[in-house]
Amino acid sequence: MKAVNPYLNFNGNTEEAFNFYKSVFGGEFATIMRFGETPGCESMPETEKNGIMHVALPMGNSILMGTDVPKSMEQVKFGTNSSITIDAESREEAKRLFDGLAMGGKIGMPMDDMFWGAYYGMLTDKFGVQWMINFDTRNV
Repeated sequence: MKAVNPYLNFNGNTEEAFNFYKSVFGGEFATIMRFGETPGCESMPETEKNGIMHVALPMGNSILMGTDVPKSMEQVKFGTNSSITIDAESREEAKRLFDGLAMGGKIGMPMDDMFWGAYYGMLTDKFGVQWMINFDTRNV
């Protein structure tokens, strides 16, 4: 397996969410496509044509991807069915990413040293996406 890349679905606020993630992780979008620019979406309601059909934000060796779900489809219901885990390269990076993602969100488990040898924390960001931040302290 070369990589596992998370793909997030949003109810019309993908651009806001990905600009937030870009502010936390840095980098530039590899791709950002709108429904109105996409073949086959000509008959889509004008109010949805500015929505994000596909966005890709490189993060290390992975890519965080997402889309707006058109109102004509079943709307996204965020819950406890998925999390994104980030293995940080340092304690400082883990803390920076955790603090950035926690802005406006809800901390489930603050960053702390864990019995299994990691500096670890859990949170749900302001868009309802669950994150687990991990730094393996055994290999320092």
